[in-house]
Amino acid sequence: MGRGDLTNAEWDRLESFLPRGGTRGGRWSDHRRVINGVLYRVRTGVQWRDLPERFGPWETVYKRHRRWSADGTWKMLLSRIQAAEDAAGGIDWDVSVDSTAVRAHQHAAGARKAPPAAIPQKGADRGTNQIDPAAETGRPAGGGGQIGECLGRSRGGFTTKIHLVAEGRCRPLAFVLTPGHYGDGPQLEHVLEQVSVPRVGVGRPRTRPDRVLADKAYTSRRNRCYLRRRGIRHTIPERLDQRRHRQNRGSRGGRPTGFDSERYKKRNTVERAINRLKGFRAVATRYEKRAYIYLGTVTLAALTIWLRT
Repeated sequence: MGRGDLTNAEWDRLESFLPRGGTRGGRWSDHRRVINGVLYRVRTGVQWRDLPERFGPWETVYKRHRRWSADGTWKMLLSRIQAAEDAAGGIDWDVSVDSTAVRAHQHAAGARKAPPAAIPQKGADRGTNQIDPAAETGRPAGGGGQIGECLGRSRGGFTTKIHLVAEGRCRPLAFVLTPGHYGDGPQLEHVLEQVSVPRVGVGRPRTRPDRVLADKAYTSRRNRCYLRRRGIRHTIPERLDQRRHRQNRGSRGGRPTGFDSERYKKRNTVERAINRLKGFRAVATRYEKRAYIYLGTVTLAALTIWLRT
């Protein structure tokens, strides 16, 4: 077992959830060796071709990661581990919300805009059914173009933004990707809708935290109404301009928003969760052209944090 590989205890927790068999009745290469290869790349950020030989052919490792990012296998594994933690009472449901910008490497640009099936082979006549056999297959719907692949221009340059919900023990519960120039406040509803921890046994997944803590970027009236509608208590400071506007309107401005400064100190959990995620070099810098593959990379990093915390 090399540095950063799955321990025996971690492998025992994952093994029963992994897919059985391969495509078309074939057999998978050893799951543990391939997952360790993906973990090595996520931790170090090396190019896929530079993976050590002990992980087997690099094409096998890359294709497994791409396939499991597309079909939701990484997300399923993360949900199963979260469900086991919740059943044992190990999740603190006072959650914090924030975002972080990730610098995109120059290799992350240049993804094809059209779906692969619409691109004919070189030399083939337009309108034929000949498809480039090297074209990417099995990717989920959507994507294409700069915005579709969650790439945008911000003060940090060419970036992708990760919006995440962290539970009280500094572990990511859910996350979404957007282009780097997207604001934080409008994504609150979207990222909270991604929180879904299955029950062990009978019951619907848990989707509602006990309390949400967020900074002033999330202090819009729409966000507060959304949280009240779902019955979620929240601790969000009010911006100075909003306070002045409310006071200038007098009784029509409504009551002051409640704010607990002591409870708000707990919001540092999301900052610490971001630091843990960015300890993985392939998360701290985006190298993938496709957003769904990068989302799979972030999901695997979060899964590792849950296994080892």
